[in-house]
Amino acid sequence: MTRQRWTHFGLAAATIITFMASGGVSLLQAQEIDFDKQVAPILVSHCLECHRGSEPEGGLNLTELARATQGGDSGAAIVPGKALKSLLWERVNSDEMPPKHPLSLTQKATLKQWINEGAKWSGGALDLFSITTDSRAGRDWWSLQPLRNVSPPKPDGGWGRNGIDAFVLQKLQAQGLKPSPEASPRHLIRRLYFDLIGLPPSPEQVAAFVADPSDAAYQNVVDELLSSRHYGERWGRHWLDVVRFGESNGFERNFQRENAWPYRDWVIDSLNADMPYNEFARMQLIGDQLAGGTEGAAATGFWVAGVHNTTVGGSERMKQLARQDEIEEVLATLGQTFVGLTFNCARCHDHKFDPITQAEYYQLASSISGLDHGEKKIPQPDEQARLQVLDEQLKKHRAQLAGIDQAARQRIIANRKSGEEFSSEPPAAFARWEFDSDLSDSIGTLHGKAQGTARIENGALILDGASFVETAAIPADIVEKTLEAWVQLDNLDQRGGAAISIASLQGGLFDAVVFGERDPKQWMPGSNNFKRTDTLNGSDELEAINRPVHVALVYQKDGTIIGYRDGLAYGTSIRKSDLQPFKANETEILFGLRHKPNGGNRNLKGRIHAAGFYNRALTPDEVAASSGNAAEYVPEEQLVASLHEATRKQREDLKAATAHLQASRDLQAAKVNRTVYTLTARKAAVTNVLLRGDPDNVGDVVAPAAIDAIEGLSADFGLAPDAAEAERRRKLAEWITSENNPLFARVIVNRVWHYHFGAGIVDTPNDFGFNGGRPSHPELLDYLALQFQDNGYRLKSLHRQIVMASTYRQATHGHSAADTKKAAAKDATNRLLWRANVRRLEAESLRDAMLTTVGKLNDAAGGPSFKDVSVTLHKGTTYYEPIDVDHPDFFRRTVYRFNPRGGRSALLDSFDCPDPAATAPRRSVTTTPLQSLSLMNNVLVLRMSDYFAERVRSEAGDDHAAQITRAWQLAIARDPNESERVLSDKLVAEHGLSALCRGLFNVNEFVVIE
Repeated sequence: MTRQRWTHFGLAAATIITFMASGGVSLLQAQEIDFDKQVAPILVSHCLECHRGSEPEGGLNLTELARATQGGDSGAAIVPGKALKSLLWERVNSDEMPPKHPLSLTQKATLKQWINEGAKWSGGALDLFSITTDSRAGRDWWSLQPLRNVSPPKPDGGWGRNGIDAFVLQKLQAQGLKPSPEASPRHLIRRLYFDLIGLPPSPEQVAAFVADPSDAAYQNVVDELLSSRHYGERWGRHWLDVVRFGESNGFERNFQRENAWPYRDWVIDSLNADMPYNEFARMQLIGDQLAGGTEGAAATGFWVAGVHNTTVGGSERMKQLARQDEIEEVLATLGQTFVGLTFNCARCHDHKFDPITQAEYYQLASSISGLDHGEKKIPQPDEQARLQVLDEQLKKHRAQLAGIDQAARQRIIANRKSGEEFSSEPPAAFARWEFDSDLSDSIGTLHGKAQGTARIENGALILDGASFVETAAIPADIVEKTLEAWVQLDNLDQRGGAAISIASLQGGLFDAVVFGERDPKQWMPGSNNFKRTDTLNGSDELEAINRPVHVALVYQKDGTIIGYRDGLAYGTSIRKSDLQPFKANETEILFGLRHKPNGGNRNLKGRIHAAGFYNRALTPDEVAASSGNAAEYVPEEQLVASLHEATRKQREDLKAATAHLQASRDLQAAKVNRTVYTLTARKAAVTNVLLRGDPDNVGDVVAPAAIDAIEGLSADFGLAPDAAEAERRRKLAEWITSENNPLFARVIVNRVWHYHFGAGIVDTPNDFGFNGGRPSHPELLDYLALQFQDNGYRLKSLHRQIVMASTYRQATHGHSAADTKKAAAKDATNRLLWRANVRRLEAESLRDAMLTTVGKLNDAAGGPSFKDVSVTLHKGTTYYEPIDVDHPDFFRRTVYRFNPRGGRSALLDSFDCPDPAATAPRRSVTTTPLQSLSLMNNVLVLRMSDYFAERVRSEAGDDHAAQITRAWQLAIARDPNESERVLSDKLVAEHGLSALCRGLFNVNEFVVIE
């Protein structure tokens, strides 16, 4: 602009300002000001952010004329008919208000004229959320409006295969651009495979499509891939990113979640089954109400997929804050996942950018106030039936064995009684309590101390079901051990009391001889949360009420626990996990109490005549000798030696068959109840608005409800503030998945589009609010969303519609260099889709592609995750460190990898695999030296390179030229060109075939989708 023009502009501005200040008549006074169209938008856009509500800035509320004329701390803001005496005009004219962005000259003139005309105010109170401004979204925001029924345009040119192409072409032509040519068949089929199943096609599959790239052949490939179970694995991984699925709690303790995987499997299976998306969403929100059982529990794992703070502090305020933090985090995921709104931003105040009030945030919080984390054991009827079959077979085999053994045992015992000498010395104990006159240890220093009414009477320790005895701390580390006691019970109906227990001083860890806890009238080993123990399936105790019974548990080095009663084996041995070590000076022996604290069903009612503790695992002979029943005990060797050869062979066969059945039974028993980490609903709370988000600053009670900003969709759930938890979640699910909720369909359609093209029509998949992106093709988005609804919310139909379009099939470059340059100048980020985007493989697809290429991908689907990390619990905190394991179990698809928060893999981390601590709707895509280093030096890459070389040799033989060709074909589905062949030959000659294989993992064509 010339100096002369600047001067003219400055003079004009000065004239207008002087004119306004003097009270002169401006051009605006040609007609009367319309409050609704001219003034209200100014007040809403520039003033109400601060001057509304119960605590407006300066005490000035500008939502109503009466409040404005009343004024604030400084006096009346508006004096109708007298702008120069109105503080509002004074502050606006001086640019004091609004403080950061003063009004324009036209806006100032409008306000002044309106005041001078009498400040006529039509309608009721102004609503900050009524209209969209340049600083925030109102209820008229584009994404909150109903879906528009739009038809595809009919642009000239004849390009395209479906409605998607018509919308795209219209936008391109408006900018003088044209679409790129179709990608080569080789590039297209690789793109399709990675997009739909996350795995590369084989060289043979590529060759077949290159030979026949017709629309019919392309359609067949699409249908085949959408029918593959690998489809669910690929798209399930995308969904797990969004819902931040992790297999540990996060925060300081970060405990692992051993049974979170059923949610992951449910997601994969549901996508493979093409479950309608509205049902897919409802199941995750209220699956426990819709389906129940394993499916319902697995589906509602959505609610507990995120972080969970198990260290919340001791004060009530800390607990309340932690609870509110958790509710906010879940609401953030809920809103962003299903409707693309940031509910969480209204926790402390009304949303700064979207039409969501603080009261509405707490209405939503009330709807999920019954949320809690935990595990459910879900009975599996089919598995129970299979277990019963195995139990019957075991019972039959054991009866046959018992018949053989009993006959031999009776013969041997009869011979002893007829004159054979037999004697056995009892083993030496670490500690022994006789209870003749006191609680002292007759061998060592583990003397007892009575708690409650426990006492010695007539040579026995008397326990009344509420008292117990604790000993001094054990001065040695304990691993292997044996616990024994001579017990007489007051009644046989008691459940869960312990005769003798070894326990940490605080009671968190223990192993104990317990009566009746799992099965009535049976002895069993007890342990903290049954982590190491289970029922022994022994016989019912019928005699301990009349006489002392000797009960012993032997804990062997490998974790096996063996039970004995009166010196003879009791039930069957168990091995559930490794032994629990107990530390010196941090461990004690308890009598009459399972573990501290005292109370509940942990106490025994009866009398203990004597007890012993051994810091080693006793042999069967030693247990028999200690019990005083050695004369009735027949060692295995003696029993077998007494049998005839035919009977001995029959017994060996029966024992082998029984062992095999027992192993099958143990595996089957684990399937009878499926343990699922999932939503464990608690009683829903009556919820108040927390002013400024502070639990100590309680506002009004709110009822469960949603937000009122979506046109045509009521926020009212019709529920009372104390409604049942299930009702609240059900109403929330109905609101989210309602056909009248335009966001529900728009968000998922955009999300699917994002994964196919590398960017969504809205480039912020989790945010359709003011701070999110604007749609590049709004009509196309609504067209697809309505088609999606009309097709029954079927995701596979949406995929098919997208990948069949010519838009999807474009090459990554224009028709010519000139075309590419022109398009890049007008649309550098390719928002108009004049070409396909070049995309790098995600970390999981890269790892899976390596495994597929070398022929090592383990196709096993579902079930517990494979753990390529070590898990260490130290002082209450869990640590995860990568481990290197060369085993097929670790070569499964990466979606089945154990995924704890903080348990990073160097290779996956280098390629931007997100930590599940937060939602990842759009992965970062970086280019760093670490990526090249990982693809050259990572231990998995090195191992896969060797396996790759083995595969090439097995398929191509010893001919180097054939090996090179096959390696290139397997890696990137094409033959090397001449220069590539020369370089490959030189590399193999100097460094071996593995070096070439490793190099092929590093070429762009392996890592990039074109």
